[in-house]
Amino acid sequence: MRRTAGLLLLACATFGAVLARADVIGSPPVNDAAIQSAGFPLKLSDFAFFTQPGLQLPGVGVTPYALNTPLWSDGAEKLRFIYLPEGTRMTADGGGLLQFPVGAAIIKTFAFGEGPERRLIETRLLLHRADGWTALPYRWNAEQTDATLALAGGRMDLVTPAGEAISYAIPNKNQCKSCHSKDGEVIPIGPKARNLSAEWLEQMVVAGTLDTVPAGADSLPGWSDHATGPAAPLARAYLDVNCAHCHQPGGGASNSGLDLRWEQSDPHAIGIFKRPVAAGRGAGGHEFSILPGAPDQSILLYRMDSVEPGIAMPEIGKSSVDHEGGAVVRRWILEMEPR
Repeated sequence: MRRTAGLLLLACATFGAVLARADVIGSPPVNDAAIQSAGFPLKLSDFAFFTQPGLQLPGVGVTPYALNTPLWSDGAEKLRFIYLPEGTRMTADGGGLLQFPVGAAIIKTFAFGEGPERRLIETRLLLHRADGWTALPYRWNAEQTDATLALAGGRMDLVTPAGEAISYAIPNKNQCKSCHSKDGEVIPIGPKARNLSAEWLEQMVVAGTLDTVPAGADSLPGWSDHATGPAAPLARAYLDVNCAHCHQPGGGASNSGLDLRWEQSDPHAIGIFKRPVAAGRGAGGHEFSILPGAPDQSILLYRMDSVEPGIAMPEIGKSSVDHEGGAVVRRWILEMEPR
């Protein structure tokens, strides 16, 4: 599945390998002013994150990374990078989000297709400026040479790796904020220490770009064994990555009462025998978010398995159903002992 491509990228382009590449040494430096100024650069190339943008070859200070359990977006391949200004480093906060210095950038490119047919669709940026994080979406041109600022978002017809024809949505700037918001502030949601490999974290410490590898962090499982691995940790990891940025205290859906973070241990908080705050179309006539032993009577899975507006979860960033993720959550609910 294409969701594993980021892991393959990381294996082939580790931090040390990126620094050693001849085409990086001597390449133009990243444009720190474009990251830290108040403006919105019109072209992705204005930042100079890549030596060859169409091939996603990172420049000096730009490091690829992959997630143990990746966020799903219509089956898109994700190419993930971070940029740190020279002389700065990240700090670890236990197993949670890494803390980034001002001037840092988190870069995520979405692609569909394989080999010469692969097309870069959009690149989303999170820029850490003095007044906080700014989210900007960029849409790639047909020539695959650059991407243009798309503050209003956009749509394009494409075929997913599963063979489904969809109208793919590029989120607008405000929609980016709706997912990346906690307590009213824009924050990253992906690079949590528990969702990054120990090898990658150690590489960053050796390179002087991370203060420490968190001791005793409870790592999320790797998604590569989702079909046969233990259902409970895989399902909890999936919900943490795909849902908990909204379904947590301070998140955009905190009024639902659901808390789907990995560290939450209260069964009721994660939905078991929890009635919805406001019943409606989204409940599908079901009584509980999760009814143990009965996935087809659980609101959580009902909403995951829908693409209908007003029912589908997540509400944005989804034009098709994640059947693999749904199968893991279904298996988890089936394994719960009914009461």
